[in-house]
Amino acid sequence: MKNTDKYTTLFHMPPADCFAWTKKTKIDRPPVWCSVDLRDGNQALINPMTLEEKLEFFAYLVKIGFKEIEIGFPAASETEYEFTRRLIEDKLVPDDVTLQVLTQSREHIIKKTFEAIRGAKNVIVHLYNSTSVAQREQVFGKDKAEILKIATDGAKLLKELAERDGGDYRFEYSPESFTGTEPQYALEVCNAVLDVWKPTADKKAIINLPVTVSCSMPHVYACQVEYMNNNLKYRDAVVLSSHPHNDRGCGVADAEMALLAGADRIEGTLFGNGERTGNVDIVTLALNMYCQGIDPKLDFSNITEAVSVYEKLTAMTVPPRQPYAGKLVFTAFSGSHQDAIAKGFKWRETKKPAHWDVPYLPIDPKDLGRNYEGDVIRINSQSGKGGIGYLLEKRYGFNLPPKMREDCGYTVKHVSDKLKRELSPDEVRDVFVNNYVNICSPLELSAYSLERKDDRTLVALELLENGAPLLLKGGGNGQLDAAANALKAHFKLSFTTVLYTEHALESGSHSRAAAYVGISDGIAGKTHFACGIDTDIMKASIKALLGSFDKLVKR
Repeated sequence: MKNTDKYTTLFHMPPADCFAWTKKTKIDRPPVWCSVDLRDGNQALINPMTLEEKLEFFAYLVKIGFKEIEIGFPAASETEYEFTRRLIEDKLVPDDVTLQVLTQSREHIIKKTFEAIRGAKNVIVHLYNSTSVAQREQVFGKDKAEILKIATDGAKLLKELAERDGGDYRFEYSPESFTGTEPQYALEVCNAVLDVWKPTADKKAIINLPVTVSCSMPHVYACQVEYMNNNLKYRDAVVLSSHPHNDRGCGVADAEMALLAGADRIEGTLFGNGERTGNVDIVTLALNMYCQGIDPKLDFSNITEAVSVYEKLTAMTVPPRQPYAGKLVFTAFSGSHQDAIAKGFKWRETKKPAHWDVPYLPIDPKDLGRNYEGDVIRINSQSGKGGIGYLLEKRYGFNLPPKMREDCGYTVKHVSDKLKRELSPDEVRDVFVNNYVNICSPLELSAYSLERKDDRTLVALELLENGAPLLLKGGGNGQLDAAANALKAHFKLSFTTVLYTEHALESGSHSRAAAYVGISDGIAGKTHFACGIDTDIMKASIKALLGSFDKLVKR
């Protein structure tokens, strides 16, 4: 590409090595979660949510377990202000949920914010101003001392107004564009703000470190977070928070590494909605923890509902490959993948292991309210015997023998390939039924009778051959052997029965049985398979034999 020399690294490494976080292998507890869907998410929509939509979204965030929710920027618009007042005056905020409101470090905006939150029980007032080199030089035209004063002046006004109102307010400070700020300077500003607030263990302040624009690899941000974690004043009285954006596609990695580096809290949105490439996706973060045995304290056990609510209220779309939530994330079309998954499920049924470990599925879809048949195993021309057999068994009760599964798999794939599309489960069943079940051309069974004589089984088959009556008789070691011998003798055809199995399709006194038969005529190793279904297991077996024989005759 052209203009490569136009770009350079814009981040600043800490002055000391900060790599202790690299020795950790997993996050061992959930962070404090703060949803910013109603602020960062809403401001990024083409058409921001209406008041009623914001109320519905707020109720859903409470339902799935958020205890801290940034509801907006009350001084930014009448809708934002009215929404804040509606939540407070209509008492729509549960006692265990804290509202968070955002304000720039500007006097008139801070005062308007305090008007909006008057009377609220639990509120975090989130103060910010930008500290990066680019913002100082290009936007504000101020030096470090002047930018620091903006931060501390705002912090002082927050403290004064909170003392005047007597509200139960907590404070949060963000050095906006933290990742483009020299770590030593970001630390200086944050500590100056903390010196104003003097937080205590009983009333902690929040220091939030936003990846306002991602400009480094995730490990660099983790080192910056660790540096702040190691050097902040009042650390025991500070909740260290991370607010990653996703410009480099690293939002989740930034957040996870920040937690390893000492962060206690994450601000993000459902499915990563936000400005530009979005905020960090809290759904992915939470379920990443969940699939490593950590309860995230957020409930995504009905992931389909989460997607539905989000898409309805934001008019955004969750991509089909979105981690955990996309329609196709648990789907296997590949034959080898389907076979491995089906065998994994069977292994679990037999071994009953304590922990989940199924090939190609990092998490059990059922724990998210998804189902195996519709979500995991889907059939197209790339599918294989394992997936097709699994679908027929779990959805319709047909437990095909392995060799027959392979034959059926090729038949189903041929249909899908010809149609140039995926087949629905019912279409897969129809392909199986039309090609294997109770085949009756040219031979159809009308009735049969059995007799035991001198350790042999004698059978009489009443058939229709292309509609004309035909009576065949034969004997053998068993019922199916006798029926096969009757066919061989009359039609002067030689074949070998290479497969026979049977099972009940339903339970109860009038349940049907399914029988599977495969016969080989010794020509090119071809085996002809068929299935017979009847309430009489012997009749089902003869139907299966006749079906496979009909295929041999047609060949």
